[in-house]
Amino acid sequence: MKLIRGLPGHPLHPPLTDATIGMYVLAAGLAIIGYAGAIPLAAAKGMWLALIGGLIVSVPTALTGLVDWLSIEWGSARWRTATLHLSAMVTSVALFALAAWQQYTGYQHGHVTTAGLVLTLCGAAVLTIGGWLGGTLVFVHGTRVLSTAGDDGQGRASDQTTDRAREQEVAV
Repeated sequence: MKLIRGLPGHPLHPPLTDATIGMYVLAAGLAIIGYAGAIPLAAAKGMWLALIGGLIVSVPTALTGLVDWLSIEWGSARWRTATLHLSAMVTSVALFALAAWQQYTGYQHGHVTTAGLVLTLCGAAVLTIGGWLGGTLVFVHGTRVLSTAGDDGQGRASDQTTDRAREQEVAV
């Protein structure tokens, strides 16, 4: 499981999200540039390749995220947030897959298609919401975060440690 989840304090899922998000943001930027008429051939080809790269990297990213999700106590606030995060990310990947399908003609002929642009931008919007929820899992719920005191043994800060951190924030 350590190969999929990562080591304590060093989960594998977050660094994979950086690569995935980077590919999809690149695709969105190239879609806008190409649709606006700047470097249309290069932008159309680069956009499609970035979408394909993002879809490829989404596989290990989703796998590691799913393994983390399965280890969360079902029904808890952390699980509800993680489930919303998972739903948003699956939706965004589906939108990017549709965008890649719609953009393939544009890739062949050197232009950004309207459907490719719209689906990519919708995917990016949903990806942003999903990323925000992923950040909530780490920064609010302390998912897979080790602390020097109060770790609950599951790779997350205990409620006592989280309460202590909130008290320190209020004191500042």
